[in-house]
Amino acid sequence: MADVLIAAVFMPSPPLLVPELIGLAASETDDLRRAVLDAASRIGDVDEWIVVGTGADSAEVPSDAVGTFRGFGADVRVALGPAADETPGTPDADMPLAALVAGWLRERAAPGARAEVHVLARDTDPADCAQLGKTLRTRLDADTTRRGLLIVADGAATLTAKAPGALDERSAAVEESLRAALAAGDPHGLAAFDAVLCEEIALAGRAAWQVLAGIFTQPPSEATIEYSAAPYGVGYHVGIWRP
Repeated sequence: MADVLIAAVFMPSPPLLVPELIGLAASETDDLRRAVLDAASRIGDVDEWIVVGTGADSAEVPSDAVGTFRGFGADVRVALGPAADETPGTPDADMPLAALVAGWLRERAAPGARAEVHVLARDTDPADCAQLGKTLRTRLDADTTRRGLLIVADGAATLTAKAPGALDERSAAVEESLRAALAAGDPHGLAAFDAVLCEEIALAGRAAWQVLAGIFTQPPSEATIEYSAAPYGVGYHVGIWRP
C-alpha cells in the first residue's frame, strides 16, 4: 500500500474555497484556502485521485466529468481529469459539491491526474462505509498505479448559535473527538462515531471519515493537521495521513 498510495489528504467542502463565489470576502478564508492547496500539493504528482465525499444521495462521478459552481453563485467550470479539461459542451450544474470541490482543487494541485469521486449519502450505514474502505484498500493493493486519496468531509455544523444548524451543546465534544482522531491517526476512533448522533448534530462528513478508517486498517505512519477551526460554526479540518 505504501508504494502506491502516496498519502491521504482530508479537507472540508465549503464553496467559499472558490474565490469567485465570495468576491471581496475571499480574504476571510485565505488561511483555509492556503492550507487546502498546500495539503493537496502533497498528492499532486500522481496518476489518479480517489475522492470520497458525502452528499444528500450516493453517486459515482467518473474522471471524464465536467461540472460548474453555477448553482453556488458563479459559473466556475471544473473538470475531473486532463481529458475532461478539453471537453466541449455544457458542464453538469448538478454535480455533487464534493466532486466540484475536488475538481477545482485537482486543476490547481494535480492537473495531470484524473479524479474519480465516490459520494456517499450522509446517512450511509457505518458497515457500508467500512466495506467501501476495504474495497478501495484492495484496489490500492492490487496494482502499481500511483494514487492519492482525497477525503472531502465537513465536521459538525452546530458548533455556534450562528452555525447553519444552530447550536447543539453536544457537538463540541464530538468535534473534539474528530479532531483528536485525525491528529493522532486513529482509524478506530473514526470508525466508532455514532451515525445517529452525527446526523443529529449535522456532522455531514461522518460517512467519508469512516471510509478513511476502512482504508487505513493500520494506523498511518504519520498524521498531521494543518488547519482545524470552525470559522462559521462548522468544523473544518485539513491534514494528511501517510501510509
